Amino acid sequence: MSDSQSSSSSSSSYDSASLGLPPPNVDGNHRPSDDSRSLSQGLNPTVSRHWRDVFWLLIFMVHLTVVGLALGVLGLNRFKTKDRLNIDRYTMGFLENKDGLTEDYWRFYAVAGGVGTVLGWIWLLLLSSRATQIMKFSVHILTTYLAVISVLCFWCKQFFWGVAFAIGASLQFLYVISVIDSRLPFTMLVLQRAVKMVWNIPEVLQVACIFMLFMLLWLALWSFGSAGVVALSIGDSGRWWLLVVLSVSLFWTGAVLCNVVHVIVSGMVFLVLFHGGQEATSMPPKPLMNSLRYAFTTSFGSICYGSLFTAAIRTLRWEIRGLRSKIGKNECLLCCVDFLFHLVEFLVRWFNKYAYVQIAVYGKNFNRSAKDAWELFQSTGVEALIAYDCSGAVLLMATLLGGLIAGTCAGVWAWIKHSDRVMMVGSTAMLMGMILVGLATVVVESAVTSIYICYAEDPSLINRWDSAFFTLISEKLHQRLQHGSARARAREVLSHNRDYQIQEAGTI
Repeated sequence: MSDSQSSSSSSSSYDSASLGLPPPNVDGNHRPSDDSRSLSQGLNPTVSRHWRDVFWLLIFMVHLTVVGLALGVLGLNRFKTKDRLNIDRYTMGFLENKDGLTEDYWRFYAVAGGVGTVLGWIWLLLLSSRATQIMKFSVHILTTYLAVISVLCFWCKQFFWGVAFAIGASLQFLYVISVIDSRLPFTMLVLQRAVKMVWNIPEVLQVACIFMLFMLLWLALWSFGSAGVVALSIGDSGRWWLLVVLSVSLFWTGAVLCNVVHVIVSGMVFLVLFHGGQEATSMPPKPLMNSLRYAFTTSFGSICYGSLFTAAIRTLRWEIRGLRSKIGKNECLLCCVDFLFHLVEFLVRWFNKYAYVQIAVYGKNFNRSAKDAWELFQSTGVEALIAYDCSGAVLLMATLLGGLIAGTCAGVWAWIKHSDRVMMVGSTAMLMGMILVGLATVVVESAVTSIYICYAEDPSLINRWDSAFFTLISEKLHQRLQHGSARARAREVLSHNRDYQIQEAGTI
């Protein structure tokens, strides 16, 4: 084992030197013995871990209890009998006096749950043979789908939603032509290797399927309460506010479950790469059960904390990067976008998806995990590669498309039966579909994040796993670092010329 580690460290140093990169460690000094010791301790199931971010664990459990009780009450109030619990006397019932019942709308959510689950399982089943085609299809069809839904909303006189979907279609189109098209070949290369890794660990696919079933149980309760809200006699504004609150709660709960899967899969992928395969004698016993135990105990608070902010910050960062690349020479607009860009980059330093790999392997708290992962990428230059990769955006598009399909199926049936409630049902059903499909796509995303962490920690791990992929990713990293240096020099020249022109104008 020591011989293999020494050979790995020497090959890693050689590869980094040949590319003109700093050695793959945060402090810039490659110490294989220290790194191996820290890794082995983090991956050793006999080493006890401390509970992290306990406050957010308690907040999430209290939130889950309160929301669960509220959902039960709201759904039961109009289940088979109007105002069973006499809630209408506390509401402004005189604004509307309809005889809607929970079961009238619950069936629409059942359709959305069924469609989302089927799409998620289809994604997992086709992961080995058609994953690349599905992702390319999702990227290019999403703009058209959003535009069609926008037209249908205008046709149904839902002008707010028509404008919202039209804006979404425009942003998607701009992002695809400005960012995705040029970076899609490299992104597909990374995703193909991630799919290859996941397919060789069938246990993680089973975990995703099991978590879908758990999510369906919670969605049954959530949709029961949401159907009760849609049937409630409090006017449209009151119903919308309640649905927004319940949707935020569902988003957090779904993100927590997705990130639990993320931590479990990341831990497994990192172990396979670190030990050279599942059949390696150095692999710890029952790695999947240990990852599962850590994710639901000592690291669960960190997962709850990160799930609140990571997705929103990541999406904002993608949009700002796409806008920044298309501004041109408008210095005023560029200055404003640069301010937002640096603000989001600061937030990304503390909230990023790569933290979940550090949580899985080392058991750190969320903020320290995110900070350590980002500093690792910056010190090794891998941050330039991550900025170029669009795998997260592509997987998000696949998730959005799945949610839109589920929401459309539920919305069409709701429009036939209750046309005045179609947007309430359709929008919330779309969120259900996104969460269920997201539980499938997060498996691949976890593999991508683990590959990048391993490449930054020790490139020889990737070289041992797939030498052809290692060569391609190293060449792309070298290109991106050269591109970044050229852009930095160009900015310095432009800044110097601008300062010189200002000085000349002042002397005149």
